[in-house]
Amino acid sequence: MISRNPNIANLKAGYLFPEISRRRREFAAAHPSDIRIISLGVGNTTEPILPHICTGLAEGARRLGTVEGYSGYQDEGLLELREKISEVFYGKKFGADEVFISDGAKCDIGRLQMLFGPGTKAAVQDPSYPVYVDGSVLIGAAGAWEGAGYRGVVYLPCTAENGYFPDLSPVPANSLIYFCSPNNPTGAVSSREQLSELVKTTLKKGCVIVFDAAYSEFIRDPSLPKSIFEIDGAEQCAIEVQSFSKPAGFTGVRLGWSIVPKALKYADGESVNADWARLSGTIFNGASNIAQAGALAALDPEGLKEIRRLTDFYLRNARSIKDALQELGVSSIGGDNSPYIWARFPGRDSWDVFAEILEKCRIVTTPGAGFGPSGQSFIRFSAFGCRADIEEACERLKILKFR
Repeated sequence: MISRNPNIANLKAGYLFPEISRRRREFAAAHPSDIRIISLGVGNTTEPILPHICTGLAEGARRLGTVEGYSGYQDEGLLELREKISEVFYGKKFGADEVFISDGAKCDIGRLQMLFGPGTKAAVQDPSYPVYVDGSVLIGAAGAWEGAGYRGVVYLPCTAENGYFPDLSPVPANSLIYFCSPNNPTGAVSSREQLSELVKTTLKKGCVIVFDAAYSEFIRDPSLPKSIFEIDGAEQCAIEVQSFSKPAGFTGVRLGWSIVPKALKYADGESVNADWARLSGTIFNGASNIAQAGALAALDPEGLKEIRRLTDFYLRNARSIKDALQELGVSSIGGDNSPYIWARFPGRDSWDVFAEILEKCRIVTTPGAGFGPSGQSFIRFSAFGCRADIEEACERLKILKFR
């Protein structure tokens, strides 16, 4: 009988979010007649897609039912959408052949790891979105779980003490650096000076940044960069991954993109862009044409207004959660340029705090330890929720005693 892939065996049992769902189900089963559980855990959008964007989706579906409007495979993505993304988000800095449409940022991150192979070292912000590390394990670039992290992964602590921007000196030469701003889970946003330091270090060490900008449309401070390509030199050392999931409510529609500049080269001078086009064409037949029609509508002036309206809604939720925690004496960051609030519970195990909030308040959160060693003693609160649930959750939190 064929053997199991040993890389899968190296994964720590239980991906974070299914584990949270399992604990929620077990709790609900043990309290069948109890009050309703409110989720402030998984970052899943809750509000309906707004009218202009929704009309774009519907029109895309309608056209597929006509002879003149039908379209099949669009491997790299609709040319019009790729050009529009370059125009709206990057000031036409990139050609359409440097913009790759995908079925979501998470999927792109997993596929990108195939470009560099199992011999490539990985450095990640700590805490960080689990797929960066789990994907490195699956490709064989990292080993089994040892103590507080995976063997072979360089964790870059982002803590209150360093302003949630890591010391970059431990980054290995010729490695992949996974970086997310606004950060998931902390909500911290890196400044222009910090990202300039990141690019400078990356160029010096011959590394490549995989920059996750999925939450950039939540940034309200105009001094904070929304893209790594706002930084000089980034085209030579970075790939940016983006998504319509959170700003346009496409978590169930599934659509994202990656920017792979032609200026980005391997050590031997070969093109990373050409390899990504080859790899994508081999294992991916393109994103839904209906979803892409919705994205085109989202990038119209009216669609951009709807994105702003939707992100403003979630940011107001975040402000309410942050204020409720402050009243409890709980310090936190995020929630101003990000939909996540990173709350600190010094000396506490984050899974214990998760259990206490679920038990006393019937609220699901996300334990910080699930995002990496530096997440211990933190809880991530998500602002994705309907307004009534957020208000109810903030009232329920008042019964906690953390002072």
